[in-house]
Amino acid sequence: MSRRILIVEDEAPIREMLTFVLEHKGFQIDEAEDYHEAISKVAEPYPDLILLDWMIPGGSGIQVAKYIKSDEFTRNIPIIMLTARGEEEDKVRGLEVGADDYITKPFSPKELVARIKAVLRRSLPTSTDEPLEIQGLKLDPSTHRVTAEETEFQIGPTEFKLLHFFMSHPERVYSREQLLDNVWGRNVYVEDRTVDVHIRRLRKAISPKGHDRLIQTVRGAGYRLSAKL
Repeated sequence: MSRRILIVEDEAPIREMLTFVLEHKGFQIDEAEDYHEAISKVAEPYPDLILLDWMIPGGSGIQVAKYIKSDEFTRNIPIIMLTARGEEEDKVRGLEVGADDYITKPFSPKELVARIKAVLRRSLPTSTDEPLEIQGLKLDPSTHRVTAEETEFQIGPTEFKLLHFFMSHPERVYSREQLLDNVWGRNVYVEDRTVDVHIRRLRKAISPKGHDRLIQTVRGAGYRLSAKL
């Protein structure tokens, strides 16, 4: 599944150029031309990355970045600021509000694509070793136990890793490809549909107390763990 990028840029020719270049590279593109449209499009299914112009009608790229980083469901979405401003203090300000990178116009498409790929690689989430709990479902990495209401579930090693990843990153939608990269590892070559098999096993394992409903299928996008029922 292709990665989704939201382009926030008010100049139509630049927006169209970016869309053309990135679609050609296999990315799925959404567009916004002002502050309010940008905010409305930072919604499920969330973009994997945002290209954000500094100056946009109705607000600013800085305000959009602050909004994204203040929300628990969007704060991990990487942001690359696009701007004609080249002064050092502006770059620092952009990075201080949470931008992951900064590219000054004019830039080459090759450089932009390289920056995007680098930021996406850095932003791959990692799991915590702390005990986790969502809706009464408890996972303890140190003891390798999954419990609910004092009932311990029998769960396989791959299903445990999958649940650990989901509980470490709730509400975010992950494609099969992303789950393979993060749970199985980048150098393991298995079919995408392998994910579906393990999702079914995971749901069955945690179903006795009804927690299978937490693992949601997002049609056309992938899977997520959500307490929002």
